[in-house]
Amino acid sequence: MTDSNWLEAAGELAARAGEIALARFRRGITVERKHDGSPVTAADRAAEQFARDWIMARFPDHGIIGEEFGVHQPTARWRWLIDPIDGTRTFVAGVPLWGTLVALCDGQSVVAGAASYPATGESIVGALGQGTWANGVRCSVSSVESLERATVLTTDERFRHTPQRRAGWTRLADASGTSRSWGDCYGYMMVATGRAEAMVDGIMGPWDAAPFLPIVAEAGGVFVDFNGRSTAFGDGAVATNGALAESVHLMLGVGGAT
Repeated sequence: MTDSNWLEAAGELAARAGEIALARFRRGITVERKHDGSPVTAADRAAEQFARDWIMARFPDHGIIGEEFGVHQPTARWRWLIDPIDGTRTFVAGVPLWGTLVALCDGQSVVAGAASYPATGESIVGALGQGTWANGVRCSVSSVESLERATVLTTDERFRHTPQRRAGWTRLADASGTSRSWGDCYGYMMVATGRAEAMVDGIMGPWDAAPFLPIVAEAGGVFVDFNGRSTAFGDGAVATNGALAESVHLMLGVGGAT
């Protein structure tokens, strides 16, 4: 299958699995707690099961890493990463800024990523060498060059797990023109489409990060973890437009920057 077909496959899978989740949105769904205390619903499980069935039917030699059901064929060269509902707390609260995330990896390299936002009717896909496309139109990050004009986003500004990252976020937010939370996956689309300049998360699973590495990079932005590595398998995530990457990394202390 060609790169353009991987782009199409990822986009189709994210859209179709997202429809499964959307069917249960705002329907009084029961919330359970996983071992780490995070919420999970029947919608998460139904959407991921659909995605796994779809992949195994079409690409039986491919592996799968899913947030809810774990690993299938861990030694496979090609692996799909699935987050059926990124922003489950958002989903449960009835807020539409959640998404269904899909990525395809060749080893540790992410070759294609897609995010569907069924409740808002939006989608974004990207693949190496193929560009990034939002709702079928090619998109790019903003050209904003000063933090004073920048909009910066995060999912939870408290950064409870790491005081140092909380302090870094405070520096960045104070230096920026606008700062907002309640980001989840929606914030990364905002960066890739030029509606925000930075999106920051202190903790990310690979299924959270992987789709946005090619999406942000192919839109002309920079996607790294807090160690400054361009990876989906790292420590947190920082997505920026190209012009402000260095300034944002310095504020946050990415890669030990001071």
